Amino acid sequence: MSQRFSLYDDLTVEQNIRFYGGIYGLKREKLEQRMEWVLAMADLRGREGSLTRTLSGGWKQRLALGCAILHEPRIVFLDEPTGGVDPLARRNFWELINNLSAGGMTVLVTTHFLDEAEYCNHIILINAGKLIASGSPSELKVRYITRPILEIRVTGGKIVEALETVRSFPWALETSVFGTSLHVMVEEEKEGTRLVRETLDAAGVPVRSIERIVPSLEDVFLYLLDNESARRGEEAKA
Repeated sequence: MSQRFSLYDDLTVEQNIRFYGGIYGLKREKLEQRMEWVLAMADLRGREGSLTRTLSGGWKQRLALGCAILHEPRIVFLDEPTGGVDPLARRNFWELINNLSAGGMTVLVTTHFLDEAEYCNHIILINAGKLIASGSPSELKVRYITRPILEIRVTGGKIVEALETVRSFPWALETSVFGTSLHVMVEEEKEGTRLVRETLDAAGVPVRSIERIVPSLEDVFLYLLDNESARRGEEAKA
């Protein structure tokens, strides 16, 4: 299933399913069974005669998935399957993927949404065409994030100012903005909390809260990128 929607917009829902069923060599009775499954899975019952171009993004993605697995393959490749769909459609689509996996199908997904990668059993992180890490979500977090990560929330919309202030100190091992909060890796939680609060207070940045969080895959990815950048800098100096 390609990232770009690849079904035929000028065919109806039913015509697309029948066309792909024919490509996969499904006989009449089997095709009818699988069509009923796709219509139920994609929540498209009653829309069999609708032109595919009239469907919403979420429905199109479900229909595309259904056509890709009409013949019940043992493995399916999904390239950026939730690109361009709303958050609810993304969540529903991942429920479908999990159900396929639980049923014994191997599902290989490419995605730039690292929160989605949390759903996967095994992850390969790639940067600039090179594999930089692999393992389960929990394995990657334990292997690479060995120090506390603090989430800092400030008031007055001064998150960028907080970032620039904190990142200039050596005790802030890694810093990054996540939405409206700041993530800072420190050597030790209690001392790190004290340093962050005192530093931001001195800079006139009001702190609303500081708490230790479970690292995300995005924390892992940014940590690996920072380390790679530092390594290249050292090599360039040498």
